[in-house]
Amino acid sequence: MSRRRALGAGLGAVGAVGAAAAALAGCSADSGPVWRLRLATGPEGGPYNAFGQALAQAVAASGHRLEIVPVSTAASVNNLRKLADGSVELALAMADVAEDAVLGREPFSRPAAVTALARVYVNYTHLLAPAAGPVRSTTDLAGRPVAAGAAGSGVQVVAARVLRAAGLSGGPAPADERQLGLAASVQALREGTVDALFWSGGVPTPALSGLAGELPLRFVPLDGYVGALRERHGPVYTAVTLPAGVYGLTEPVGTIGVGNYLLARDDVPAGALRALLQVVFDRWRDLLRGVTAGARLEPRFAISTGKVPLHPGAAAYYRSVYG
Repeated sequence: MSRRRALGAGLGAVGAVGAAAAALAGCSADSGPVWRLRLATGPEGGPYNAFGQALAQAVAASGHRLEIVPVSTAASVNNLRKLADGSVELALAMADVAEDAVLGREPFSRPAAVTALARVYVNYTHLLAPAAGPVRSTTDLAGRPVAAGAAGSGVQVVAARVLRAAGLSGGPAPADERQLGLAASVQALREGTVDALFWSGGVPTPALSGLAGELPLRFVPLDGYVGALRERHGPVYTAVTLPAGVYGLTEPVGTIGVGNYLLARDDVPAGALRALLQVVFDRWRDLLRGVTAGARLEPRFAISTGKVPLHPGAAAYYRSVYG
């Protein structure tokens, strides 16, 4: 079934939820309920945290009786666990981890009641090393220390899957995976305590641009692993390109793209989410400016959330606005 047909089917089940959404969408700034929604983002200084802070500010300025409270976390895996246990109502997460949560696949012990509001932008998987160092390809990571994302992050998930596809997660000389967040990864690479680092984020990522200004870097191609990842984990992985010019690159570098979803618990009122999505689509340029360059947020892109179902309130929003 196409996502457009699914939207239509979902609307048939909205009923009173859709009516409540319409009622909230019509509220003035001084009437109606105030919805306070906690949003699990990521570590301070990271792109999820930047997006969450920008969204909170945009919502506060919108006139909707809605408050977004960003919550700093380790990112995707941690966010989905918080969403499942009810300690937050909203979360940002990478598409691969979100599908794992919905399907109850490792690292989740059972399916989570998670729904999507929008696919907001694409993460680019970075594998970088000092240009003068020993790492020129993924296979050179055998037996070497590599910063592979903080515990509970989506970076850790995609890094582990790339290393598995490259045959470096077992055997006689596996990569020495170090659980480090972005700031700690950059510092470790600068100091030489790791030989390479993985990162998944927008382009350019400011911390990596800063590092590229300090020392020459090599960005290792990863697009050769897209087929293996798609075969094992599904179409959440795509081939994308780090463009020439970014990070001082003189030519493009193929790598792995993964979508980022704005998610909600399935019991969040539809009206609050319709108001939130109105802000997201009104202010998407501001929301993405500090996260990734050149991205656009369009409905046909936003509703492509794979096996993560749209929340009824999101389905109602897209149908009411875009048909």
